[in-house]
Amino acid sequence: MVFLTPFPNEIIKEFIHSSTQEQIAGFDLTVKDIMKVHNGGSLDFDNTNRKIPEHETLESENDIWKLQPGGYLVKYNEIVNVPLDAIGIVLPRSSLMRCGGTLCSAVWDPGYNGRGVGLLIIFTEMKIHKNARIAQIIFIKTLEKTTKSYSGEYQNENIEE
Repeated sequence: MVFLTPFPNEIIKEFIHSSTQEQIAGFDLTVKDIMKVHNGGSLDFDNTNRKIPEHETLESENDIWKLQPGGYLVKYNEIVNVPLDAIGIVLPRSSLMRCGGTLCSAVWDPGYNGRGVGLLIIFTEMKIHKNARIAQIIFIKTLEKTTKSYSGEYQNENIEE
């Protein structure tokens, strides 16, 4: 397993402060928006019946979200372009866990480009400030460069805002 560091500008864009966010083996992702999920969704094998539920962007007060226990979606500030010879994995920062929260994510496939979203789970009341560093993305190089790039529904998500 080989970690991809340092991070060229074509991999991560629209970051807040590179030297603060760049870590030894990863790059910190920061909070742009926090959303509440409504009405449940539906998943199936071939996405014929897939239904992504509605999301409501929560308003912050003086750039602070006061969150109650529950699940939320967090949209990151950074636009990530996963190289064709790597996968991205997002993990919570330890400070988030020490405050009573965690973050769930999926594998970010080679060729994915977008402003990703993670599932933020809060176990106790918590305040999160806009631009807080809550996650770290790591890139693991694959054995060889793939010729097949991610082409799913979430390609280029949240870039045009």
